[in-house]
Amino acid sequence: MNPLVIILGPTAVGKTRIAAKLCAEFNGEIISADSRQVYIGMDIGTGKDLEDYVVDGFTVPHHLIDIIEPTEEFNLFSFVEYFISAFENITRCGKVPFLTGGTALYIDAVLKRYKLSKVSFRNRQNELEKLTLEELQKKLLNLKPNLHNKTDLLSKERAIRAIIIAEDSSYNSTLSFPEFKELVIGVRDEREELKKRIEQRLKQRLENGMIEEAESLVNKGVSLNKLKFFGLEYKYLAMFLNGEINYEEMFRKLNRDIAKFAKRQMTWFRKIERDGTKINWILPGEFRRAEELVQEYLNRQN
Repeated sequence: MNPLVIILGPTAVGKTRIAAKLCAEFNGEIISADSRQVYIGMDIGTGKDLEDYVVDGFTVPHHLIDIIEPTEEFNLFSFVEYFISAFENITRCGKVPFLTGGTALYIDAVLKRYKLSKVSFRNRQNELEKLTLEELQKKLLNLKPNLHNKTDLLSKERAIRAIIIAEDSSYNSTLSFPEFKELVIGVRDEREELKKRIEQRLKQRLENGMIEEAESLVNKGVSLNKLKFFGLEYKYLAMFLNGEINYEEMFRKLNRDIAKFAKRQMTWFRKIERDGTKINWILPGEFRRAEELVQEYLNRQN
């Protein structure tokens, strides 16, 4: 059975660096599970932090980063398609794939082996995009009366994804996941400590050119509305560039919303646990424990 190590956790917790160090030690390559790091030119705002992939002068190979332009479409089906291809390429070379990121939907898709059809997914998405958020909410609640993840009701994009997933049993799958047995490691921190990390990282990103990055994207043809679609950093950067809010408002609201986002990520990860996946939780400084978990896991696979 092929191995797969999954490193998950909320934003700003330091999971990418941990994953890169583990890859360097255990002959691995990273598959990114981040819905925005796929876009070329969206570096600072998405927190690519490519220097995290450099371990002792060696750049850990990574996949699903900088693969499409911001003007192109990328969705759940696209991710699964790319994941399967990357996984097969990595294992074919005798290496260990490490799926790493904070987009819980993508990680959940891999853990539960979502069945998605290319035609049905994209056609259904186009159909649902014609509905209002209220209509989508009603449709989703009809499909899932006991819906736990209420964040799926907050935006059209999330509601559409949730509806397609809920309906997917009626579709014929055209994607087939490879066989694997996963080890899941979660990186988490105390809430107040994570808030400090988020605020410090936001300050650094702004100092390192995050506003200029957004201006560059606009100059390359990405509309302000499209920037808002990408959410969080780009939403507030677009509002700032458009004169809707000032710098202080942008920082305060963005800092608040990133912290809320981290909380929602943890809510989804806890749901993954309740659904039966064992997550081995560690603190950011417990790299030795992560090493032990991976070593024990790989020994069992041999």
